[in-house]
Amino acid sequence: MQRTRRSDEGAAVVDFVLVTALVVPLVLGVMQVGLVLHVRNTLTAAASEGARWAATADHGPTEGAARTRESVAEVLAGRYAQHVTASQTAVGGYPGIVVRVEAEVPALGLLGPSVALSVEAHAVEEPAVEELAP
Repeated sequence: MQRTRRSDEGAAVVDFVLVTALVVPLVLGVMQVGLVLHVRNTLTAAASEGARWAATADHGPTEGAARTRESVAEVLAGRYAQHVTASQTAVGGYPGIVVRVEAEVPALGLLGPSVALSVEAHAVEEPAVEELAP
């Protein structure tokens, strides 16, 4: 009786396929999480800028919402700036502005189903110069 020797030929191909099947979805998932976080952080920064702009003495909520839309459209795309609202509110007992941005971010690739994001930013209103004069 003679024993046959087993060879490792072809094992590298199988290993490569099995490892690739695990690593590629993992890398794509990390990239997608990065995309969602980038969009959320950009929307938050744009809402903060719009709230601060609206809180200055010469501007109001309408200008703050417009500033937020411009910022979002410059950095991301216009489709993320469709639902921007700004209104007056109280911030720590002082008059202020709140800017809200609602957008949908693709959760699975760039064309897949979407995840709704909602961010808001607050700023205390700056009093007009006339109000500060004695």
